[in-house]
Amino acid sequence: MANISGIVKSARNIMRQDTGTGSDELRILQLGWMLFLKIFSDKDKELELMDDNYTSPIPAELHWDEWAGDDEGMTGDELLQFVDRKLFPTLSEIDLSTAKRRAVLVHEVFDNNYNYMKSGIHLRQVINKLNEIDFNNSKDLHLFGQIYETFLSELQSAGTLGEFYTPRAITQLMTERVNPEQGETVLDPACGTGGFLTAVIEHLKATAGSVKQREAIAKNVQGWEYKPLPYMLANTNLILHDIITPNIQYADSLQRPLSEYTRNDRVDVIIANPPFGGVVSNNNENNFPQTYRTKESADLFLILMIHLLKDGGRAAIVLPDGSLTGDGVKQRIRQKLLEDCNLHTIVRLPNSVFQPYASVATNLLFFTKGEATGNIWYYEHKMPESYKSYSKTKPIQLAEFDSLKAWWNSNEGKREATEQAWQVDIDTIKANGYNVDIKNPHRPEEEKRHSSTELLDLLHQSFARGDQLLEQLRKELV
Repeated sequence: MANISGIVKSARNIMRQDTGTGSDELRILQLGWMLFLKIFSDKDKELELMDDNYTSPIPAELHWDEWAGDDEGMTGDELLQFVDRKLFPTLSEIDLSTAKRRAVLVHEVFDNNYNYMKSGIHLRQVINKLNEIDFNNSKDLHLFGQIYETFLSELQSAGTLGEFYTPRAITQLMTERVNPEQGETVLDPACGTGGFLTAVIEHLKATAGSVKQREAIAKNVQGWEYKPLPYMLANTNLILHDIITPNIQYADSLQRPLSEYTRNDRVDVIIANPPFGGVVSNNNENNFPQTYRTKESADLFLILMIHLLKDGGRAAIVLPDGSLTGDGVKQRIRQKLLEDCNLHTIVRLPNSVFQPYASVATNLLFFTKGEATGNIWYYEHKMPESYKSYSKTKPIQLAEFDSLKAWWNSNEGKREATEQAWQVDIDTIKANGYNVDIKNPHRPEEEKRHSSTELLDLLHQSFARGDQLLEQLRKELV
């Protein structure tokens, strides 16, 4: 078996020499469409052999093997012109009259993408490297899936795409806790590069007892993503996890009026890290009832996710501190969450988990729809003692959550307060304006993390005190 890691490293080194792929982000995007086409094309040829009724949406001469499979084939300007003037235009204008999901997928990937490489010679060299990997070999596919996950993690520090990646330890923890089961529908309405979807797929694969169950996973695990690049990366990600036709919609979740979602749109499980800190575009807030209209994307997503859950449905979502507190519409949204759902657990994370693209403090919220909240358990996750903060070289690891899992599972229903865990009843929360940004009562006062409102107050007090001291000093000098 080829050394897959070494092959990928070589391919990236070739791309580093190309003027069109001079950054990590561009190299990942270039690799993204090439991998997508190679794996998709291989799978299509396999499907045509296995099913007499299946016809690939890709024209015969554009299948990967036809133009890229021969290591001594097209190169230089000829290859570049073929890719830029034939491959991309044809695949972006693919015949959609069949309405086949795989045709739509090819169209959406190539209509919204580019060949970033500027040298046909470098492009040929990268193609030849990818040809050394056998994606029909399940071992190679699995190994490459792990390497691809590492690429996606690099997006966190690679320009504008960091917001679409959630650390793997977080996606795994949330999936384990929500525990999706065979036959349940699972949705991530802001799926980014597909981290939650792949965590759910692997979780379900581990308990799939039949071919029928394995096939159902592809249909039941759904994602929505409205930006073309993460959409492509997510589809490639799912294909690497053996999903022949990923169930990812190229759509803006907030663009459809809430009232248009019917019972048929409801799902058993939602697991997501909705975009936060962003201002919604296209007046999408008008798709929501007047009482919940806000420009803050995370708050609108919360309303959408409550609405999309079936009664008895479960959710695990990432929210910033700013969504846990605040007056007006923020308070009304939290009130709805607490009245319509049982928000049973909030895991408080250190504020460097999502660095560098977001350095705000974040929380993992776990809730079930259909019963009101009575009490909320809080659990404060602590960084390893040797860390000052998480970083690209020191990301959060799943093993760090072992103590949380032990506490969570120890006496289900009879959890106990510890230095890291505390419980707050709903009457206290109501009396406090439905504020759920509640700090650990077991920590020394100076160590407690403050909400953004409290930080502004503290800053204001600090400035006021500084002004007093300056005034006093000025008087003494006169």
